[in-house]
Amino acid sequence: MTKRILAFGVISMATVFAQNTGGGRGRGAPPAPAEPGTAKERQLWAYDVKPVPNYAPPKTPWGEPDLQGIWPINHLIAVPLTRPKQYGDRLYRTDKEFDSMTARARGTGPIPDRDYPDRLMRQLSLIVDPKDGQFPALTEYGKKLQAEMKSSYKPGETVFDSVDDFSAWDRCITRGMPVSMEPRNYNNGIRIMQSPGYVMIVLEMAHEVRVIPTNGMPPLDPQIKEYLGESRGHWEGNTLVVETTNFNGLVGHTSAGVPGSPGPLQPETPNMKITERFTRVAPDTIEFTMKVEDPTVLATGSYTVAYPMFLDNKYEMFEYACHEGNTAVRNYIETSRFERAHPKAAEKK
Repeated sequence: MTKRILAFGVISMATVFAQNTGGGRGRGAPPAPAEPGTAKERQLWAYDVKPVPNYAPPKTPWGEPDLQGIWPINHLIAVPLTRPKQYGDRLYRTDKEFDSMTARARGTGPIPDRDYPDRLMRQLSLIVDPKDGQFPALTEYGKKLQAEMKSSYKPGETVFDSVDDFSAWDRCITRGMPVSMEPRNYNNGIRIMQSPGYVMIVLEMAHEVRVIPTNGMPPLDPQIKEYLGESRGHWEGNTLVVETTNFNGLVGHTSAGVPGSPGPLQPETPNMKITERFTRVAPDTIEFTMKVEDPTVLATGSYTVAYPMFLDNKYEMFEYACHEGNTAVRNYIETSRFERAHPKAAEKK
């Protein structure tokens, strides 16, 4: 069968995994969440962090809440996108479960194959709605699109003849949305920059920048489609609300690189709309939620991802030079053609 040949960009060095009694990068262990069902339990954003009561975030010179800084999401590497089903509707580990967690095994070899979470998290899944933390079932049309998707990650796929047989991620084009705001096993840097009327979100993985007007700029013509969509932002008190539409539908809701993905190929469509909310609730904490709506392919119409972001301006963001020395696409095609031309030779591998 076809050998998978991986081509990585520059991989950031691993961070030390935090123990229960201490927090990575200088933070203490997160406070224990309230037991589910009590009056103290907070809803979608009841995380491993406790907001500062009545916290007033700093302001930019032009008067907007200041979200600037580096907010890497390495701490989410061990938090799966979908929740293990044995936990049901529970979003957090119990104290006993949390105490029994062990540090993740380190990678081997001269170059680590992944970074490591820099703190332990009680959160059991990135998906918080639906309550069971599961990715929605696909509509019949969604299943049809899924069957037509092309990718080197497609289970059982062995025929590769052109670049059209590969996904945007295979070809180093983009991770797309919503995947770009979800963790991978390395290069999880996210930097937020602001200027009057604009917010920029710099993504370490795939070296992209999301430019978000907050100045009332009208939306693009619906006929203009983009991989990351077109975003428009506005402020609701101390919360930055970002609404993104105009997607080209050429990526997917998930990818194999997202820990706990329900599978490598979950189709999205140009009808998708994503609404994100960024709220700075402490000097070093942003509460982030992302509602993804795509009723064309999602049977329930939508799902919501949510997690805390922690400030770490000492985090080093490296160039993600995905295409430099990347021969994966060519190797897939050459190997696939050889195996089809010489099936007996391929069987001896």
